[in-house]
Amino acid sequence: MSRPLLFLDVDGPLNPYAAKPTRRPEGYTTIRVPRGGGLRPLRVWLHPGHGAQLLSLDYDLCWASTWMAEANRWIAPVIGLPELPYVDFGEALFRERPDGVHWKTEVLVAYAGGRPFAWVDDEQSAADDAYVGARHPAPALLHHVNPRIGLRDDDLTALAAFAGTVGVK
Repeated sequence: MSRPLLFLDVDGPLNPYAAKPTRRPEGYTTIRVPRGGGLRPLRVWLHPGHGAQLLSLDYDLCWASTWMAEANRWIAPVIGLPELPYVDFGEALFRERPDGVHWKTEVLVAYAGGRPFAWVDDEQSAADDAYVGARHPAPALLHHVNPRIGLRDDDLTALAAFAGTVGVK
């Protein structure tokens, strides 16, 4: 069995967008990502140490964000990650489901293809846990990160513990 996947969302876990808008969190740097249509650039706060912390975990990392391929251009270099594979959400992007399951969940389960995985995001719910539990044959951890504070040491500890329970056999 290969290492578990770690699906990484950007906004919330890596970019604590819900923090006080006038105060960048300590240790974070600010980037401005251009947007078309005359919109102001998007302000993104990133912690340069997150890449090394994530790479130290026993996972295969994968972007699971609306940023998709753009995460490799804008996010990875700032936090110290190499280019990573990403989940292409295609037509599922932002599609509301009548069962309350997040629009990413079904696509992530399919992408995992039966491999154990952890998913770091700020939008999962009990409906997502139930969906994954009923449709994914391997262990999975849906780990919520508070978008006001972003990824912290306790989050990394929880991810490391999960990886330790499903490691390479």
